[in-house]
Amino acid sequence: MRTLCEADRMSRTPRQPPRWYVISLRPSDEHEALRAIAKRYGGALIELSPWSVHTHNNATTRRALADALDATHIVVTSPNAAHALHDLHAADQRSDAPSMRSTLRRMDQHWYAVGASTAARLRAIGIDEVASPERMTSEGLLDLPSLQRLHGSSVGLITAPGGRGVLAPAFEARGARVLRADIYRREPSILSRFAIAQVIGLDAPAVLALSSGEALQQVLAQLPDDAAARLRGVNVSAASERLADLARSLGFAEVAVAAGPRPEDLLDPAVLALLPGATLTEPEPRASSEDD
Repeated sequence: MRTLCEADRMSRTPRQPPRWYVISLRPSDEHEALRAIAKRYGGALIELSPWSVHTHNNATTRRALADALDATHIVVTSPNAAHALHDLHAADQRSDAPSMRSTLRRMDQHWYAVGASTAARLRAIGIDEVASPERMTSEGLLDLPSLQRLHGSSVGLITAPGGRGVLAPAFEARGARVLRADIYRREPSILSRFAIAQVIGLDAPAVLALSSGEALQQVLAQLPDDAAARLRGVNVSAASERLADLARSLGFAEVAVAAGPRPEDLLDPAVLALLPGATLTEPEPRASSEDD
């Protein structure tokens, strides 16, 4: 009876409103990492998803991927690209006439990831040697010494349509033959009316986690004028100087440059401390796991 009474009392205790919000432009079903960090610091998340992600599983895409996997240098541009690479390779190996070799990596190849999360996913599927830049942007990748002189070599670019548009021209300018495989796609989706209402009615400080310029442009194109104006009034945590410049050009005034595109970079306590009026709670202890 005591347990029931205590549970009943707790259920009637008013929930504390969020002290601040993070606005996520990630694809649908990819908000959880940002949500978890926000919760640890007394915040909540608003989902503004302009698209969902789907793997291109067809013969044409698998053939393009097979060609890209034969290149000397292989660049994988995102965690979604690494995930789609694994799925397409597995599907190809199950087919009656596989177009790809049974193992993804050749001994004479060099693999690259734009960011640490992509590199981790590649290692999880058996690509143990992956180079990635400390500055997790296209520009950071292009600064790697092993990608400076590419005359006579080939680069397999494993990506999505519209993604990392500066890479292919840069590789070609350095003398490489670029073998591009667009192995997943972003399908536009309509913004949630509930999320739009949350933006209009923001009652606490907010930070926009910005890791994709295309996502920001897609969101602004869909928002009604009052919601777009409210969004432009929040702080921005941009994953790179390029994205920070884009945000400023689109009317955002309070823009900070984070250490990188990972959720823990975009929502670093130093960035969150800049939110006017936001009081951050001490982070809740994290449960231990075998990975810690």
